[in-house]
Amino acid sequence: MPKRAHLVAGILAPLCIATFFLSTVLVELFGSHDAVARLKSLIVAPGLWILIPAIAAAGGSGMLLSRSRKGRLVESKKKRMPFIAANGLLVLVPCAIVLNRWASAGSFDAAFYAVQAIELAAGAVNLTLMGLNVRDGLRMSGRLRHSPPSVTKTH
Repeated sequence: MPKRAHLVAGILAPLCIATFFLSTVLVELFGSHDAVARLKSLIVAPGLWILIPAIAAAGGSGMLLSRSRKGRLVESKKKRMPFIAANGLLVLVPCAIVLNRWASAGSFDAAFYAVQAIELAAGAVNLTLMGLNVRDGLRMSGRLRHSPPSVTKTH
């Protein structure tokens, strides 16, 4: 059961962040202020109600699964998880809530876009860290082979 939970949560969490990130960029580029406000509302609810449990489930099930495993890949994944969790809870969630409040009030000023930039940067960091964890998990399961470094010839 922990393997299936880890698989589902490990797919769902980065998928949520990628969806939030891409939809934010697209609505900011091509949408109205009303569309931005609606998106920010959807990111908070139901978005955070999906994302937060998915991150917790991925981390918790990963810790359970890692108890019987050793090695560099397991250690790397364990080191990334506190950063993913802290970035999510201390940066992404507060940014999402503040941006939702400001957008619903029609407050699209410099502060809004500064917090938006912070949220996008934090989202990109979490996507990268989660992507590395997915890669290492696939390597651990044997579904992805480690590619040897390329060899270049010198003449």
